[in-house]
Amino acid sequence: RCSRESGGGLVQAGGSLRLSCAASGFSFDDYRIGWFRQAPGKEREGVACVINSDGSTYYRDSVKGRFTISSDNARKTVYLQMNSVKPEDTAVYYCSADEGGTGWGIVLGNGDGMDYWGKGTLVTVSS
Repeated sequence: RCSRESGGGLVQAGGSLRLSCAASGFSFDDYRIGWFRQAPGKEREGVACVINSDGSTYYRDSVKGRFTISSDNARKTVYLQMNSVKPEDTAVYYCSADEGGTGWGIVLGNGDGMDYWGKGTLVTVSS
């Protein structure tokens, strides 16, 4: 049971990047999928969350209007479209899944208690 991230890389400030999270081994439609990130020397933080059962989405204020989370339930894949990226978006981005919890609780938390995690993908934004 796992999720696997892809799509990270080096991008210039103001540019765009799309991360993907392919899930397997659990009932995707019943889960909340969150994107988290951890910058060097900082605590892990929630970025965005999608509730697969109803499609509702939640975002941390610092990415609202720039990032978009979406879910393709047929492909069991969640995407994070990152636009107008900033150097402070530089971090390892992780995909995580949880059967319970609220969207705001996931986005505003640090991911403790989430059921499944990917290994992460590095996003580096150059100024």
